[in-house]
Amino acid sequence: MSVKLRAHHLLCMLTYVGRGYTPAFTANYDAIITRLGAGETIELVAGPDDVCGPLLGIGQPHCHNDSVIERDRLARLAVADLLADIDLAQPFQLDQTTLTALRAAFSTGHIRPACTGCEWSGLCDSVAQAGYAGASLSIGRC
Repeated sequence: MSVKLRAHHLLCMLTYVGRGYTPAFTANYDAIITRLGAGETIELVAGPDDVCGPLLGIGQPHCHNDSVIERDRLARLAVADLLADIDLAQPFQLDQTTLTALRAAFSTGHIRPACTGCEWSGLCDSVAQAGYAGASLSIGRC
């Protein structure tokens, strides 16, 4: 089974430190991080994904907004450029080398055009500036 992720959530995973919109959202995110750390594959999808799940039944979630769809488009382009040797149309596993490359590119801003206007950007900035200390995702974690 693969974790279904929007492209911009692949970026969010890099700096996730256990904060989210609701307790249910955070618990779900923690479970996804554990699955990825244990080696489950990622399937990039368009539209709401496994991270969005807890928000979909509450009011009008932002998951369908044009701004989020554009964020996904920009993130996918940036990630595809960086990870040119990975077929993003197929499920792929996040290994330590890939995670390190993504975090390095995130720190320099290379893959952050999708982050413009995101309410979490300041938190992500501080996590990246601290060398990802406290970030939840690590490879080989069960």
